[in-house]
Amino acid sequence: MSLTVDLNADMGESFGSWSLGDDAALLEIVTSANVACGFHAGDPDVMLHTMRNAVANGVGIGAHPGFDDLRGFGRYRMSVPHATLANQIRYQVGAAQAMARAAGGEVRHLKLHGALSNMSSEDQALARVCYDAALSVAPDLVIMVLAATAQQRAVEEMGARFVGEIFADRAYNDDATLVDRSKPGAVIHDAALAGPRIAKMVKAGAIITESGKHIETGIDTICLHGDTPEAVEIARSVRASLEGEGIVVKTFGT
Repeated sequence: MSLTVDLNADMGESFGSWSLGDDAALLEIVTSANVACGFHAGDPDVMLHTMRNAVANGVGIGAHPGFDDLRGFGRYRMSVPHATLANQIRYQVGAAQAMARAAGGEVRHLKLHGALSNMSSEDQALARVCYDAALSVAPDLVIMVLAATAQQRAVEEMGARFVGEIFADRAYNDDATLVDRSKPGAVIHDAALAGPRIAKMVKAGAIITESGKHIETGIDTICLHGDTPEAVEIARSVRASLEGEGIVVKTFGT
């Protein structure tokens, strides 16, 4: 049986007259889209436009909630009371559901953004707060987790449906968390490197860290960030490299 993997991208991150990323091009390559919900990026017009394009391209739609942090693009670590954070997640998931339905689609999955994702990859209790909140609004959501981190331990403890994710454009620490963006080499910009690197990980069934350590884990989906200038080239490289190794790229669960 052939290996199968989903390819996802964070998108819908423009705001008003300010444009970020080439979502239209990405939606011709990826199989799932994580759409910003207006807190760290995006707005109602951008959400609806992005989701309509996703539906037209047969791309699965996900809610991509983050901290209430437009200025910092959701990448500033914040201390938010758990009850408030849970309501912020519910609010964003509800907005995503409304826009997806208006676009003729449905929200299939949830993926946390930026600092909130990084913090919950280290803190199982925080991950649980976010996931419980999302599922209280949309109990059929599939949770997209950073594979082999506290996020995965949280969904396993909950018995929730999930898919494990690795990143095409980020370097890894030996505990399966992402190298901090402030450090050299944390973000991978070379498309020629990104594609073969990910194909190697999928074939190995493991995250390969900066030190060369192999962390065995299920790999269901691969992410790239839509806000990087090389996003489209990286997406093409990753898809071509996977398919060149006989790995089928399709929306998870289909």
